[in-house]
Amino acid sequence: EGEKFKDYFEFRQPLPKLPSHRILALFRGEKEDILDLQLLPDAQPPVDGIPGPYELKIMQRFAISNQGRAGDRWLVETVKWAWRTKIQLHLGIDLRMRLWTSAETEAVRVFASNLRDLLLAAPAGARVTMGLDPGFRSGVKVAIVDATGKVVATTAVYPHEPQKRWDEALATLGKLAVAHRVDLIAIGNGTASRETDKLALELVKLLPDLKMSKIVVSEAGASVYSASAFASEELPELDVTMRGAVSIARRLQDPLAELVKIDPKAIGVGQYQHDLGETKLARSLDAVVEDCVNAVGVDANTASAPLLARVSGIGSGLAQSIVQYRDANGPFKSRKVLKDVPRLGPKAFEQCAGFLRINGGDDPLDASGVHPEAYPVVRRILNATKSDIKALIGNGEIVRRLNPQTFVDGTFGLPTVTDILRELEKPGRDPRPAFKAAEFKEGVETLKDLKRGMILEGTVTNVAAFGAFVDIGVHQDGLVHISAMSRTFIKDPREVVKPGDIVKVKVLEVEVARKRIALTLRLDDELAAKGEGPAQGKPRDIARASMTSAAPRKKDEPGGGAFAEAFRLARDKQGKAGT
Repeated sequence: EGEKFKDYFEFRQPLPKLPSHRILALFRGEKEDILDLQLLPDAQPPVDGIPGPYELKIMQRFAISNQGRAGDRWLVETVKWAWRTKIQLHLGIDLRMRLWTSAETEAVRVFASNLRDLLLAAPAGARVTMGLDPGFRSGVKVAIVDATGKVVATTAVYPHEPQKRWDEALATLGKLAVAHRVDLIAIGNGTASRETDKLALELVKLLPDLKMSKIVVSEAGASVYSASAFASEELPELDVTMRGAVSIARRLQDPLAELVKIDPKAIGVGQYQHDLGETKLARSLDAVVEDCVNAVGVDANTASAPLLARVSGIGSGLAQSIVQYRDANGPFKSRKVLKDVPRLGPKAFEQCAGFLRINGGDDPLDASGVHPEAYPVVRRILNATKSDIKALIGNGEIVRRLNPQTFVDGTFGLPTVTDILRELEKPGRDPRPAFKAAEFKEGVETLKDLKRGMILEGTVTNVAAFGAFVDIGVHQDGLVHISAMSRTFIKDPREVVKPGDIVKVKVLEVEVARKRIALTLRLDDELAAKGEGPAQGKPRDIARASMTSAAPRKKDEPGGGAFAEAFRLARDKQGKAGT
């Protein structure tokens, strides 16, 4: 029961050196009655009759000393009593609350950073995609979406245990791939992923003329989307299980457009996220989603309501109005037409217009990130260059010769004009990287297939304060500890990697029973002697406050003593105050 907290049995560390992930782990262990936490203000145990260092500080503060006077001994004993029964207790509660708050803040920051990287992952683009949601007994759910994300075919095949209808599944997938000219195959990374990856590989070899590529993608949150009200509205003709395959296919085409349909917390790229304050986490993650959506821009003629709702100035109600107007009147021809949408007033238009794109509309500028308010600046640029908008937009040779200062006026300053020129040079530029995918090693499908020293390619799935998790295709992500990331000191793993990165790693250790894989990015690292793990810090005396944790206790034994009980009461009180 306490196996996952084994590293914290008889553990001790000074408070200033406790990283956020360790603080959260310790508190979770205490919450689950596995660990007994104590704050030790003194490195050495107290000696009877001799005041401790903190008691001496109190005595010095109030000029108390044992000079043989009648009341001196009583005053000294009073100080010792006050420290042991009052001051130390309340300081402990305060320190624990500070530790928790700082760790929570850091965990929210890490979650937000990981979410940003996931949302801004490289899109495969407008390509016909086959989504495979793997499974054994329930079969592999199959969905094919066209270049616009529209569902054109669905089915289920049963190539794995217990049915083992491999050839039949291959034939079915082959017919669908040929009929719809499939370009990409997206495979969910859940149960039966590697077995389904083999099936996809055989399909690619069977149909070389199609030049298909297969990619394993994260299916985190796909089940949440499948059962959501929006999925029921968007895909009413499909059952819950089939919607997951659609989501997997679409998130390969455009991760941002698909992931905004899911509660950010359900995407699961945080550390100890279920221990964090929901309001604080939700506020931070929502801000990240909006930033990402606005940074990329949104096609007003194809965007879903959840995607539109994340655009600055547009909420869920107005997003529905835009979609309803579009469905009733056809595609928007210009940004001006957006003003005809019910409830989209001047203020909302001012906030959202620069982030909404009208591709193939009446004005080429409507497909760029230039706000309509700045169109007069573009007109002045056209007059200065004696060219029309179609000749100027995207023509870097002309744009780079222009001096931004020339077009500055009382309304638009130098930074704004510089941004306009940059957008004219590369209209509708996408800040996301070019698309590429990891290739898993054939024959390595489970933990038991891993050997120490293997060099594998994988995808970074999550980054925490202590390192990065990498999917190497064995149904269990491996950990690259922060100390195994670089030859030079780094404070944050994100200095080296981010979620979605394709990396090469070496296997250092494999613990099948505990489902743990130790990896390194330093491919020339030498392996330690078998069974000799990384050196662990041993408890030692520290001349300052530290936190310790003990081995498991009996379930009915309250943990942490008076400190823990007082802390629990304080947290409960704080929780009630916040609700």
